Amino acid sequence: MKAVAATAAKTEIKGAAILDNPCGKASVKQMGLVHAGNMEEANKLTTKEMQDQWKAMPAKDRTMMTGMMKEMSQTEQAYAADIKANGVLVVDGSNATLTVKKTEKDKNGSSTSTMTQNFKVDGNQCMIAR
Repeated sequence: MKAVAATAAKTEIKGAAILDNPCGKASVKQMGLVHAGNMEEANKLTTKEMQDQWKAMPAKDRTMMTGMMKEMSQTEQAYAADIKANGVLVVDGSNATLTVKKTEKDKNGSSTSTMTQNFKVDGNQCMIAR
């Protein structure tokens, strides 16, 4: 018997539809938890590999990272709004990548920021990866 690998084509999801996808849900939930400073719960949404790396970090490094991540995070509502307006989720088999590209204009011109998050997809479960 010959085994045939199922190769699913890449799927691109844009805007509000991302929020209905397991990866979009995990991303928004984790952002809200990080923003609230609840790293224990936020880490439960990451792959085992990332959880192990976090646990292996010295406590002072975890504290520093928590502070930085919290400072750079948004509320769930603000992040969900950014995803609706500027999000693109590409699902490729067991891997997915969410990119949120935001352009802000002010009197000095405009600046663009891009946030990218990787995921591992396993059935209906989507875990945040490196």
